[in-house]
Amino acid sequence: MAVSPCLSANDQKKHWWVSNRKLVEKYVKDARCLMATQEQSEMASALNLLDAALALSPRFEIALELKARCLLYLRRFKDVADMLQDYIPSIKISSDDSASLSSDNSSQPLSRERVNLLRPPNSQDPSFKCFSVSDLKKKVMAGMSKNCDKEGQWRYLVLGQACCQLGLMEDAMVLLQTGKRLASAAFRRESICRSDDSFSLPTTITTSDISSAATTPPSTPPRNPTSLSEFQNISHLLSHIKFLLRRRTAAIAALDAGLYSEAIRHFSKIVDGRRLAPQGFLAECYMHRASAYKASGRIAESISDCNKTLALDPTCIQALDTRASLLETIRCLPDCLHDLEHLKLLYNSILRDRKLPGPVWKRHNVRYREIPGKLCALTTKIQQLKQRVASGETANVDYYALIGLRRGCSRSELERAHLLLCLRHKPDKATNFIDSCEFADERDVDSVKDRAKMSALLLYRLLQKGYSSVMSTIMDEEAAEKRRKKATVQVPQTQNSSSNLDPESTLAYSVNSSNASDCDGRVNPSENETTTSSTNAFQGVFCRDLAAVGNLLSQVGFNHPLPMKYEALSC
Repeated sequence: MAVSPCLSANDQKKHWWVSNRKLVEKYVKDARCLMATQEQSEMASALNLLDAALALSPRFEIALELKARCLLYLRRFKDVADMLQDYIPSIKISSDDSASLSSDNSSQPLSRERVNLLRPPNSQDPSFKCFSVSDLKKKVMAGMSKNCDKEGQWRYLVLGQACCQLGLMEDAMVLLQTGKRLASAAFRRESICRSDDSFSLPTTITTSDISSAATTPPSTPPRNPTSLSEFQNISHLLSHIKFLLRRRTAAIAALDAGLYSEAIRHFSKIVDGRRLAPQGFLAECYMHRASAYKASGRIAESISDCNKTLALDPTCIQALDTRASLLETIRCLPDCLHDLEHLKLLYNSILRDRKLPGPVWKRHNVRYREIPGKLCALTTKIQQLKQRVASGETANVDYYALIGLRRGCSRSELERAHLLLCLRHKPDKATNFIDSCEFADERDVDSVKDRAKMSALLLYRLLQKGYSSVMSTIMDEEAAEKRRKKATVQVPQTQNSSSNLDPESTLAYSVNSSNASDCDGRVNPSENETTTSSTNAFQGVFCRDLAAVGNLLSQVGFNHPLPMKYEALSC
């Protein structure tokens, strides 16, 4: 009996599926055995086997879970986020920007993926709304994948830990809470079926029991993907995330209310905490603290925090813009132009790539649709600054504002402020903040250190130059003040020396004048009256030091000779 071609094709397809399934199960079994060793090299080999298994069966749940946990163990958090990005809550917020971007850049106005059902002009039905076919397709596929996954709480737990390491703290909190709630519900459902009171959690595929689980068929899903130790670790991690979020919320509230010192205090507790914080979260906190420093007038500290933010995240648009505005405030135009040119290059790369820098799940303080307008304004500003530099404004740097001193400050105030700034922003201490940072990729540590040292060295040189300039100004002011005081002291001395008369010559002159008047025998009535009035005015005054009396009289402008009457003193 001849076999029909249709039946032979079905048999071949069935044989291909059975053989591939056996091969996938073999790959998964070997991967479990390798993951049980908990070694880096074995984990990398297990990851290669799982990739081969997923190439044959992309929707195989056990292989997906093992791959996600293997990536998490290898600290490849970005790969975990890219693998499970459909479950990140913040992706929905950025979906509007991506939709507008696709509609703006689409070359076909009526693309099949973006067909919109428009309301007819005469339609009055309020239930008729416009919707996107592609968005509906994504939602339906996401719902189908969630409904078919009965034991899929591992996605939330693994992705929550990865989001925490990437700095997506709100997403991590939501995902870990959801995974914890699903795991607790699954445990309650299982405990109801038990007759005794032993509620010990079952084994998992991620602990030391992976090797024992390797003997079981891989098609059988694990009963509960969370062990007791993992459950406790997730609880501790969740409490730490909530603590950091409360601190940051209080700091941002203080910053919005104008309590800058309070905001600085809260952000400092986050960045200087004993427990390590994720790289992205620390970069965001440093940026907020830089804004608080800028609002309170502490320019050097604000520039330092911007440097740390750019060391952790070189594509941070807000940090570049803030540092450029600070340098423009103190009229340090060459460095300001350097930052603005860097920002212009970043804007051009965004427009070239048609997306914001970084992966889809990365957060930004600017939207794509705002980039063209910002680029035009930035180009105009760069041209204006170049004209100011050409006119010779580069030497007029406000070092007083940089150091945080008032004009006319004393030498002691300058030395104290300079000492504090040097101790805080010394290039040797530029990389100390890295010790409290937990990096998503350890390969980024060296590049972060290099950027931090370079920016800190530039700031330190600027502070030293400002100290030298302000100190020279203070020394010139002190020298001018000394000359002015010396001149004011010399003027009265010259007046006193010219107006003072010798007491002996004054006495001889008065005696000679009296003898001459007696010899002539002529007395002038006016002179007699003057002498009488002078005698009456100074009668009864006696002083042993005639020179002191003469100095006192010369100071009040009295230069007439005084008649003296000598009398004997009785003891």
